[in-house]
Amino acid sequence: MRILRLTVFTQGLQLIRKNSSDMSGNADFKSAKSIYDFTANSIKGEEVPLSKYEGHVCLIVNVASKCGLTPTNYKELNELYDKYGDSHGLRILAFPCNQFNGQEPGNSEDICSFADRQKVKFDLFEKVNVNGDDAHPLWKYLKKEQGGTLGSFIKWNFTKFIVNKEGKVVERHGPNVDPNKLGANLEKYF
Repeated sequence: MRILRLTVFTQGLQLIRKNSSDMSGNADFKSAKSIYDFTANSIKGEEVPLSKYEGHVCLIVNVASKCGLTPTNYKELNELYDKYGDSHGLRILAFPCNQFNGQEPGNSEDICSFADRQKVKFDLFEKVNVNGDDAHPLWKYLKKEQGGTLGSFIKWNFTKFIVNKEGKVVERHGPNVDPNKLGANLEKYF
């Protein structure tokens, strides 16, 4: 009788582990086939399966509210969204990150307030780490797929990844590339 209970208990634990890993949607970044294998929490804390962006060209960017690059990037990300969002289905996924000189120190409420003042129209997610062991799995995947010039790590705020309609990372652009300069690059994938 004890062996039967132990077996049932062990099988139950295995089922719970399997189901919780399936629900996370954050596949091992090394074996992921596309961004659609991941989930991320929206700035409101809701889990978002990135498969919802299937069939859309995406621009994924790490953002910060207190960076010298913030005014230009937020303004131009909005402009890109205005130009290509409805007409071409562009989706912009912005991930706040505080890993660069503490330039995104606030909580989700602070970030939402800032985004409201900037009249952000694109999708904003919870603050994540983009480098290190505790980097969000999506960001590990992005860096694996498109390494940088001096290494695959993210060097600063506003690093941009272009993802095609199949969820594959096709381009990476550094913080010094203003969003409006990406129009021709994006148009290749629409």
